[in-house]
Amino acid sequence: MQSENAPQIIKTIGEQGEEIFMKLQEIVTVNDKDYALLTVVEEDTIPTNDDNEEDEIVVMRMNKSDDEVTFEVIEDDDEFNMVASAITDGDELEEE
Repeated sequence: MQSENAPQIIKTIGEQGEEIFMKLQEIVTVNDKDYALLTVVEEDTIPTNDDNEEDEIVVMRMNKSDDEVTFEVIEDDDEFNMVASAITDGDELEEE
């Protein structure tokens, strides 16, 4: 049984059909759409150091239908820049 503080690990399928495991860092909402901030992890390894700044953050669009959620790569540059700007602006607000 997972505790509420346990990291949420999500299994996704890459472009070549390979399994990729990602840790959900945060969900942000921009223009009524949800986006997930994820970091890639090894299948059997749950990272314990949340302050590792070398982890690459991946931003993906979340699509919800019924009780299933799918993650999509953001291919539109304008949409990606809008989400990245919202994330950056949100971080600056939290730091003040």
